Amino acid sequence: MATVEIDGNTLVVEIEGLDRLWALRSRLEIPLANVRGATIDPGVNKEPKGVRTAGTHMPGVITAGSFRVGGDRVFWDVRDPAKAIVIELRDDRYARLIIQVPDPHAAVTLIERAIIRRRAS
Repeated sequence: MATVEIDGNTLVVEIEGLDRLWALRSRLEIPLANVRGATIDPGVNKEPKGVRTAGTHMPGVITAGSFRVGGDRVFWDVRDPAKAIVIELRDDRYARLIIQVPDPHAAVTLIERAIIRRRAS
């Protein structure tokens, strides 16, 4: 599972617990300028994962780490698809972050409001 926060003009994703081990990452920092948007998507787990470049994929248990889908790099940290959100990025290392969060609605609202505030300033 991951937590999401906004620190100034940066989206910070903290990977928690043993997921750090499975994902081979503990923290991602993304400039808000690179965040296109966020959505709740419990069906995302049915999408092709692509080629695992670093991390873990045990179908039905966990998908965590970096995967390459087509020409895009995607970061996953999902055990429970019902709590999955998708964060779309541009001009960044990853094209998308697909993560499980404790409260998907709150996380998406936080991200979307930060994007709106950034555009307004």
